Amino acid sequence: MSPLTAYLLQFGLALLLAPLLPGIINRVKAKFSGRHGRPVLQLYFDLFKLLRKGEVVSRSASCVLSLGPAVSLATVCCALALLPLGGVASPLAFQGDFLLAAYLLGLGRFALILAALDTGSSFEGMGASREATFSALAEPVLFCCLLALACVGAALDMETHLSLSGMLGGRPGTEWLLGRSELLFVPVVLFVLLLVENCRIPVDDPNTHLELTMIHEVMILDHSGPNLAFILYGSALKLWFFAALPAGILVPDLTAWWAQSLCWLLTVFGMAVLVGVVESVMARLRMYTVPKLLGGAGVLAVLALVLTQIR
Repeated sequence: MSPLTAYLLQFGLALLLAPLLPGIINRVKAKFSGRHGRPVLQLYFDLFKLLRKGEVVSRSASCVLSLGPAVSLATVCCALALLPLGGVASPLAFQGDFLLAAYLLGLGRFALILAALDTGSSFEGMGASREATFSALAEPVLFCCLLALACVGAALDMETHLSLSGMLGGRPGTEWLLGRSELLFVPVVLFVLLLVENCRIPVDDPNTHLELTMIHEVMILDHSGPNLAFILYGSALKLWFFAALPAGILVPDLTAWWAQSLCWLLTVFGMAVLVGVVESVMARLRMYTVPKLLGGAGVLAVLALVLTQIR
């Protein structure tokens, strides 16, 4: 099988299986609380239902309200296409593509923030402000993690050390198995970023309806029908994106591409299970303690970056 065919297969699986991740998280939380819980495929049912419905749009809103979800979904898909999936390098990879991926995600977030502000609701504006604040704190931490991986690739004389395909293509997993234990800090930090960027507990509760605690959910209150489906599907793809980052570090190079792809998929689903466990054993943090959490993650990321330079 050619690398392009293998990557297209992995990308298709990502688009198809991404809605499973929220279902796995909810099922793990239900098991912890002794409930049966919703079906694992619940998000698929919700998406099909929303796509068949109409939508209600405020008279005070403009086209920005409708464009925000579509732009957000498109940017997440483009960012995902830059990742090496299942250990297979992206055909779109180039030196410095991690900057494009990060700012594609930022553009999608900016589109949703504009859509929330377009409603004219101070309530949604409050959620948009919190979303922008936490994302601004998380972005430097993400870059520190990626720079640490780039330094490892540069030390190994990899030509693609500034590309996501070089950073996450399986070589880091091989290196930490060979003794570069400082690389294990990076997936820990990336898991914290997964919780922050996807508004999960302990940063935000996606199931809450309390005014003082809502962040992401309050931004999408005025969306309905297909636009809400775009937002929910885009959130699932974003969750897949951030689950794929630590998977690219933890899964080493394997001889058979199908074996590496299988281990990679299991690691991504394992990240969803771990999110469910965290949400089951932890409560939501107070708003002013979230920057402290990101600060601690940033310290670990900088420590990993310094240690890679020393080695």
